[in-house]
Amino acid sequence: MKQLAIVTVLVAGLSTAMPTRLLAQDQPEQLASQQEHPVAAGEEPKKPTRGFFSALGHNLGDDVKHMPRRNSAYWLAGGGALALAVHPWDQKINAHLVSQSSDALWKPGHIIGSTPVILAGSFGAYLAGRWTGTGWVQHLGMDEIEASILSSGFTEGMKVAVRRDRPQQVDGQQSKTFSFPSGHAMLTFSTATVLQQHLGYRAGIPTYAVASYVAMSRLHDNRHYASDVIFGAAMGIVIGRSVTFHGRNFYASPMLLPDGGGIQLALAR
Repeated sequence: MKQLAIVTVLVAGLSTAMPTRLLAQDQPEQLASQQEHPVAAGEEPKKPTRGFFSALGHNLGDDVKHMPRRNSAYWLAGGGALALAVHPWDQKINAHLVSQSSDALWKPGHIIGSTPVILAGSFGAYLAGRWTGTGWVQHLGMDEIEASILSSGFTEGMKVAVRRDRPQQVDGQQSKTFSFPSGHAMLTFSTATVLQQHLGYRAGIPTYAVASYVAMSRLHDNRHYASDVIFGAAMGIVIGRSVTFHGRNFYASPMLLPDGGGIQLALAR
């Protein structure tokens, strides 16, 4: 029971684990008269008009450019440290949840956190905003779509790179797919972060609670270890904060030097 309490606190606490000045994103000040609704971090009051696919491709490129920054490093370092800390108890935590938790309690988790459900909600918001002419709703939906695409891409890439086996099922069968990181955790935490960045922490609290529930359900289903969902949650937060880091240009590009090479970083406002 002690191990279960520890991992519950760790997973649920990722959403508020580092609320210090170091984690705060530098956001350009905007006059209240310029906005009719709260917007995401650093968002421009008005975005250039583009078609859906043109905007999606352009925004995804910007999202990836916004990821290599100090704020991302803090979240990944924290998530990695928590994942390493809980790693020795991975097997015990799963055994406890599988044997002593109700199936009915956790069953909805894998459905709520699935890619089709999240994408359906994201497209719904985007289309509703576009249909009604409500710009902030359309923008929210677009950011959720981008976060879903990036979460799925990073999940699959990292699974193939790390190749950690899933927990063995109670019937002795071994899944042929990989475990690290948890895609459900990454997807739901990126979604929750986008909502929090657009609507504030009052909206973020219930959505982070749902994301934590989904992450815990993956342990009960014996599809992931605690370290999988913790790092997946941290990566989801990084993706959500990068997707909503609008209104700036952050570039990382290769750079040739006399004695070798390096990476040139530039931040422009």
